[in-house]
Amino acid sequence: MDQQAYWDGVSGTKQFTTPFQAELFARFVGREQNILDVGCGYGRTLGELHRRGYRSLTGVDFSRGMILRGRRENPTLDLRVMEGKTLDFPDETFDAAILFAVLTCILRDADQAFLIREIRRVLRPGGVLYVNDFLLNTDERNLARYAAGEAQLGVYGAFTLPEGAVLRHQEEGQVKRLLSDFETLHFERLTFPTMNGHTSNGFCYFGRK
Repeated sequence: MDQQAYWDGVSGTKQFTTPFQAELFARFVGREQNILDVGCGYGRTLGELHRRGYRSLTGVDFSRGMILRGRRENPTLDLRVMEGKTLDFPDETFDAAILFAVLTCILRDADQAFLIREIRRVLRPGGVLYVNDFLLNTDERNLARYAAGEAQLGVYGAFTLPEGAVLRHQEEGQVKRLLSDFETLHFERLTFPTMNGHTSNGFCYFGRK
């Protein structure tokens, strides 16, 4: 199944579960700053930020269904459909960027690296990047689907959900290499609930351009 078709298809019902580290975020990003959420889905994270007093908020997502849902649920937010791989903003537009459970939706290393470069481009000097995503697991269920995913897709940690979407859990070293052009402010390993009712290893990262 095409990734965009999958997310459009579940846009009306899917609930995202990755926890937002609000107090930690407030340590690095002020309420007056200009924030971009890349892969914003239906605007869950930006909606929480708005309730906490942040006002300069923009979200982009390649799923038109998710954006339409977000506009219905959070009409005060600036939510936009992302056309293509590039971010449609000038260089050094934002003070902070959020990337929540987006790497898990990008199969190839090169495509992940391109997105991180785009985010770095639109961040101002000193801008902050906040990433939450999933790490590799070692339980029997995940090891079996990683092996099947590697055979099918050529990437260890990748797997296909029964409904057809392709996802990927990250190797920690790969994550750190991917973000190596940022100054690390905070890196923490966590356990996250998944959107399909399981748990997974994960991480929370803050970096500065």
